[in-house]
Amino acid sequence: MYLQRRNRILRKNHAIRDLVRETILTPDDFIVPLFIDEGQNIKTEIPSMPGYYRNSLDVTVEEVKLLWNMGLKSVLLFIKCSDHLKDNTGKEAWNPDGLMQRSIKAIKDAVPEMYVMTDIALDPYSSYGHDGIVKNGQIINDETVEALVQMSISHAAAGADMVAPSDMMDGRIGAIRKGLEETGYTQTGIMSYSAKYASCFYGPFRDALDSAPGFGDKKTYQMDYANRLEAVRETIMDVQEGADIVMVKPALSYLDIIREVKNAVDVPVSAYNISGEYAMIKAAAKNGWINEDKAILEVLTSIKRAGADMIATYFAKDAVKLLG
Repeated sequence: MYLQRRNRILRKNHAIRDLVRETILTPDDFIVPLFIDEGQNIKTEIPSMPGYYRNSLDVTVEEVKLLWNMGLKSVLLFIKCSDHLKDNTGKEAWNPDGLMQRSIKAIKDAVPEMYVMTDIALDPYSSYGHDGIVKNGQIINDETVEALVQMSISHAAAGADMVAPSDMMDGRIGAIRKGLEETGYTQTGIMSYSAKYASCFYGPFRDALDSAPGFGDKKTYQMDYANRLEAVRETIMDVQEGADIVMVKPALSYLDIIREVKNAVDVPVSAYNISGEYAMIKAAAKNGWINEDKAILEVLTSIKRAGADMIATYFAKDAVKLLG
């Protein structure tokens, strides 16, 4: 039998497979989400995210030191706001002495070179659990954007390297960029959640921060998961408004969107390997249905292969250990 081309030649052994591999994962690809709570010496495992924790700030600082020593260079901060500080304005979000602001300063003091990104959305601070200000049962866009600008400036003042608006309000990227420029924070970046879908896979995250909506859902601002072209339009608009990095969230059910966005823009593309995706692998592995280590690397490689330049993932530490 004569074959002009034998494709299996390049799959013969480990050495040649490594030489021709198209997609390579490294620690530089990962952003580590961190959940921060008030108190001291607190480490609370999130029931729906086995092996992942919501930590007090002192514990978080030690965790950040560990991450840096592992070669992980970026964190994305989320805080659990105390119930008594929540209201319909979200004003605690720009309190200069708030938990987020204290967390940014503490992390930058402990590990100055760690690249600190911060979540920009009102849901952790809202008595309604929504990403915006509520009036007459509706999430109000423009007043919310004004609040997000204040929040972003506050984070920049505390030392954040990049703010990450996850709210999906219209026009917020341009407004935040303008606000940062006018207050002198010209070196603060914006990573926009440009294509954030209304997904059932967010459940464990909302457990982590007690931020589930108190009424209705988030479908009037998060995107319909049936839509593809809308994601491209929204992302291009965010780039035009000043986004430095754009994000697709979730990742696994949206690999096609990651590729579409990557092909459409000339800024870096991030993807969020979210809590429900994490929980599925953990649950399946616990039941012996899949090999957890292999699944972690396969999933993360698929996200990067689809076009993500960076991946926010709860598997970051595990992946670094596996990549060895």
